Amino acid sequence: MAPDLKEYDEEQVRLMEEMCILVDRDDNRYGAESKKTCHLMENINKGLLHRAFSVFLFDSQNRLLLQQRASEKITFPDMWTNTCCSHPLSRESEIIEEKQLGARNAAQRKLEHELGIKPEQVPLDDFKYLTRIHYVAPSDDVWGEHEIDYIFFIKADVDLDVSPNEVRDTKYVTPDELRAMFADTSVPMTPWFKLICETFLFKWWDKLETIETERDEKTIHRLGF
Repeated sequence: MAPDLKEYDEEQVRLMEEMCILVDRDDNRYGAESKKTCHLMENINKGLLHRAFSVFLFDSQNRLLLQQRASEKITFPDMWTNTCCSHPLSRESEIIEEKQLGARNAAQRKLEHELGIKPEQVPLDDFKYLTRIHYVAPSDDVWGEHEIDYIFFIKADVDLDVSPNEVRDTKYVTPDELRAMFADTSVPMTPWFKLICETFLFKWWDKLETIETERDEKTIHRLGF
């Protein structure tokens, strides 16, 4: 039974009407469903899977920009995570698969929406595509994620103008500072961020200057199954 959304933040409920891209396990696009439909555990448990992206933005000191998700978020509120994580939508500019252009367009759009980062500070060509991960993670008994997630690194010094309805806090961290956050059990972290950090992030971080050599367009890594 679908939940009553009246208890949630009005703007976040509105965003639940956006149409996500449905994919099969091999990331073949076959349709679209609302963000609400895609994130209900009752549908996830039946195998419903959608496309997503995760951006890791590093400044000129090679520090990673983290965000803490706003309390108003319906899924994974108040949790720390990578710079920006969201979904390409089922619209002309974001379904383009050549050179991951649809996901790049979505990443640029959401960096501005959530963090106020202007598109000219994060040009599409500067997003370095690394790989895709497939994971499933419940947020609670009602909501969760089941995604094929495109991973992008980008290096840029940016100006932030954070949307408080999306982001509660931000910070730049070094690898050691991030490891300390993970070691502190009082710091809540999103499950996809944990999976990416445990599997890839720190070794990639060491190779920021040559990161394109890590690019893997073929593999979809099944994590946490």
